[in-house]
Order: sequence, then C-alpha cells, then structure tokens
Amino acid sequence: MFRLGSITGSNSAVFYPENDIPSLVGKVILITGGSAGLGKQSLIYLAQKKPSEIWFTSRTRSEAEETCKDIRKHAPDATIKPLILDLGSFKSIQSAAQLLLSQINRLDILMLNAGVMGIAPGLTEDGFEIQFGVNYLGHALLTKLLLPILKTTASKGHTVRVVVLSSYSHWNAPEGGIQFQHLKTTAEQIPTLQRYAQSKLANILLARQLAKEHPEVTFVAVHPGAANTDLQAGVTGIGLMERILNATVNRFLLYQPVETVAKHQVWAATTVKELTNGEYYDPLGLLGKRRPEATDEDLATRLWNWTEEELKVFSTLEG
Repeated sequence: MFRLGSITGSNSAVFYPENDIPSLVGKVILITGGSAGLGKQSLIYLAQKKPSEIWFTSRTRSEAEETCKDIRKHAPDATIKPLILDLGSFKSIQSAAQLLLSQINRLDILMLNAGVMGIAPGLTEDGFEIQFGVNYLGHALLTKLLLPILKTTASKGHTVRVVVLSSYSHWNAPEGGIQFQHLKTTAEQIPTLQRYAQSKLANILLARQLAKEHPEVTFVAVHPGAANTDLQAGVTGIGLMERILNATVNRFLLYQPVETVAKHQVWAATTVKELTNGEYYDPLGLLGKRRPEATDEDLATRLWNWTEEELKVFSTLEG
C-alpha cells in the first residue's frame, strides 16, 4: 500500500526552498530537461541560491533561450547556461559532454531530470526502445562521461550529488523487472506505461550500482511525486483501464503543481542531511517502498554489465 503523500509529493510542503536550500555559492550544477516542468522549476529554486553556474539541457536553441529569459525573471543575477542535448542520440550526448567539460572545472550537482512518458512505440537514434533509451540509457552515458569531473570535485572535499529521477510507477514494470530481449526493439508487445515503468526501475538500479562503483559521489534515485506537467499530458496509446486510472488520479487531485513536486529533487540535491548512497527516496526524504527487483543484486549487475557493453563505443571523449 502506498502512502498518499509519497505518491503525490504533497508532503513536500514541509520543505521551503527559499529558507531550506543552503547557499550554493561557488557550486556548478547541471539539470537535464530544464526547459519545462520539474526541471524548469528546479532551475528556478536553485538559481535563486546563487550557484557559480547553473547549466540545463534543452533539445532546441530557441527553447533554451526562452527558458533563460524566464529563469532570469526569478533570479536576475544568476549565471544560467544552456546545453543543447538529445538524450536519444549518443552522438549528441558525447558532443554536449565535451562542450560542458571544456567550460567547467567542477561539477557539484547533476540532476538527471529529463524524460519521456507513455509515448508511441519507437527507437532512439541508436536503436533502443525509446523510453528506455531516453530515460535510462541516455542518462547512463551522460553520467559515465561526467564521472571524472564529479569524482575530481569530490576529491577536493566538496559534497557531490547525482539525483536520478525515478517514479513510484516502477512498480508497473513488466514481469522480471527488465525485459532485456526487447530493449533493442520497439517492444510494442509491452504496454506503453509498462515500458516507461521499466525505464524508471532501471534508474533505481543505476543509482544503486553507481553508488557501489563510485562511493565518493552520492547517487540517489527519487520519486518526486505525481506532477501536473506536459509529461502526463503527452501520454498516448494507453488502454481503457489506464485512461480511467489517469482520469481518477486527476479527479481526486493526486497530481500536484510542479512548484510542490519539484521540491523533492531539489531537497535531494541540496539537503545538509547525509543521504544513504544508492538509496531510493519517496517525497519528502522518506526511504522509498521498492518492488523486489529494485534491490535484486543479480539484476543490478546484469543491467550494469549490459549497459557497459552497449555504451563502450561512446564512453570516451576526444582529447
């Protein structure tokens, strides 16, 4: 049984960003998917605390420029920098990482926020099921490319955190958790929201395994809460029962405003409380209720090894 607050993020009301986020002076931050929804609201909250630089990814230059204008209304003096990135393209991820690393000398917070949900069957540019490819694999590659600077920052005595967005809906992943045999197909035989859930379960396993491999950096997966965003509005190809459930959730106000829900990922990125490395958190700061596969060491190792193999050609940068 889920706690209502842990599903919706409504108990995030106990966190007040203007008072509870500590000063971020000197810190460098990167948020993926910062042009809308939870990512954009996270940008607003964090930019107001005066980090040295706050970067965000966007798919288009025009979208990025509009976002910069909007953020500066809330934080006029913030140093906000866009990074054009398509998480469905390994080449785009390589290029963006290369550019970022040429511009920064530390990275304190990496928020893996971007994602797609419930979209029609498709493949990424590199031939992976699109929701798994964007939500999990693209972020896994980006993190791998940025690990050296994350670890260097940590080695200088700074607290370094990687916040991986997951979802309570990881409970809806297919039998066995991850169906490896379908990851390089459109996986049309798996309902669209189960494909989404599979990617979110993989994100929990990613944080868990990264914490084991690189304990000097803190990696946590978070369910931010059920947000009323364009991500929900974009769900397509779902069945009648799923449509009824979606309507019921809206009817009883389980979806919360982004201003409420974004607090959890911001809390995870900035709280002075010591976090358990590799843990999964429900909002706000509650140890999350996970399906058994989310703590399956064999599954985590299998996914890690599969990911390393699929990414090995793209895991290094020129120069």
